[in-house]
Amino acid sequence: MTGTDDTVPAPRLRLDVVTAFPDYLAPLRLALPGRAIDRGILDLEVHDLRAWAHDVHRSVDDTPFGGVPGMVMRPTVWGEALDELVPPPADDSAERSLLIVPTPAGRPFTQDDAHRYARRGHLLFACGRYEGIDQRVIDEASTRMDVEEVSIGDYVLIGGEVAVLVMAEAVVRLLPGVLGNQRSHEEDSFSDGLLEGPSYTRPEEWRGRPVPAVLRSGDHAKIARWRRDESLRRTARRRPELLDGADLRPADLETLASVGWTPRAG
Repeated sequence: MTGTDDTVPAPRLRLDVVTAFPDYLAPLRLALPGRAIDRGILDLEVHDLRAWAHDVHRSVDDTPFGGVPGMVMRPTVWGEALDELVPPPADDSAERSLLIVPTPAGRPFTQDDAHRYARRGHLLFACGRYEGIDQRVIDEASTRMDVEEVSIGDYVLIGGEVAVLVMAEAVVRLLPGVLGNQRSHEEDSFSDGLLEGPSYTRPEEWRGRPVPAVLRSGDHAKIARWRRDESLRRTARRRPELLDGADLRPADLETLASVGWTPRAG
């Protein structure tokens, strides 16, 4: 008997990455992303940008206009790559692909973005190098797909590959069926706008340092309160600006007052 098994569901997410250095993305097939691929939740393809370069040197960059230093990635090469990977939709009702361009000039990538991306059907990451990708590529792509330019931090990397590894992992772990325990990401840092508190495991005492007694008490209400308080304290110490938009209850405000935090005026 031949044919395919109709009971196997289509992948939950198609994820394409275009890069001039495809070996850099090998970790995407390890750990949780690899598990998602094996389970048919994720369809991952890493594409060599140089496959769309036609000169003998397979070059993907050229000198910039305006006399500034560095090199800029060619629109001709990127244009052909995007045309092949995201052809024009058959009709206006089809879901648009999302092109994500990591760049230090982009807006900050957040956990909310990871959740949004995890709900899409097709993500395409474009890894820039040198001084970036010719802006016309981004402008033209936006006529037939959604485009977001994002940054993973206020620093400059050699290329977009590392940022793609970060964002792809943040997204893939949110796909249904990837994590064994749904609560694992529901209680993450930033899931409720705050940083996650400390975690402990066996042994109960290590080098004279015991696990907090409340975590061994079996009192779920007290444990939940302790976790909330530790999350609030850690956020106040490390990222106090996150508290400005947090939903804070009276008990939360008491905890924050104990560490010297007060709401900012306005």
